[in-house]
Amino acid sequence: MWNKWSRMRSMTGRVTRAISGAGLAITLLALAACGAPSAGPTPTATATAPAPVATATAKPTATSGGPYHVFVYFSKKPDSYNDPSKVFPVDRYSPTLGVATYAIQQLIAGPNASEAAAGYFSEIQGKLSGPSNCGGADFKITLNYKGATPAPGYATLQFCRATSLPGDLSGAYIKSEINATLKQFSNITNVVILDAKGDCFDDLSGQNLCLK
Repeated sequence: MWNKWSRMRSMTGRVTRAISGAGLAITLLALAACGAPSAGPTPTATATAPAPVATATAKPTATSGGPYHVFVYFSKKPDSYNDPSKVFPVDRYSPTLGVATYAIQQLIAGPNASEAAAGYFSEIQGKLSGPSNCGGADFKITLNYKGATPAPGYATLQFCRATSLPGDLSGAYIKSEINATLKQFSNITNVVILDAKGDCFDDLSGQNLCLK
């Protein structure tokens, strides 16, 4: 009888301990569940495109070869209508011929279709006519001369064909476009523009003031 009672007490103790252990495990699991952060969406690395920066290129000189990045300065409507001195650069890339010559050639050729649609225009485009007195060229550029007088930093552009100025501001537009296009080059600080006869372009005084 005693042995039977002892066995019963022993079995009861084992059951109690098993139940207690199970309860402890359940409690620990509950606590862990309460303390753990809720699972959110898995973070992903997002790539942000860098802000565009203006890239600076060396200021070209009028004696450089190409290919070379240059600007051509066009007038633009309506901005230039009230102020002919307002001109705006567009990109061009010169091949192996002189960059100053190339830039003026592009100015005479005028803007491309997309530039024209955006309002750019060249007043000199279509304004040269007749035979050339420079072997077929539209113009010639002489560096470090003010007309026929040596002058460091000057560039003299002389048209080789007759020029027509149909509007009161045509001459002002053309001079602004040419001046800005040539003065982008570091070795040109002053510009003289002559017509095919060698007189100052668009000089209504008749005194060739640009050569004084």
